[in-house]
Amino acid sequence: MIAKEAIEIAYSFLHQKRNVYIHSTLDWQKDDIEYAIASYVDEMSEELWRLISGGKADFLKEHTRFEEDITSAVNTLEKMLPS
Repeated sequence: MIAKEAIEIAYSFLHQKRNVYIHSTLDWQKDDIEYAIASYVDEMSEELWRLISGGKADFLKEHTRFEEDITSAVNTLEKMLPS
């Protein structure tokens, strides 16, 4: 079972980083966000990561689809937030 706090923390962190990422015009800033998210994923609950990854082995770690992945993660986590 995934603790509600883990879901809330993951949602807050990814939501904030996604909002900066999608509005940024600075490549270095986007790279820093991708690195921060990849590092966070390495420490994230494996069960939670499996649920949000949809079976993608490199979810949130692949540069070419990072924006798609982080948007998907935020949407999935939002649905998992306790009411």
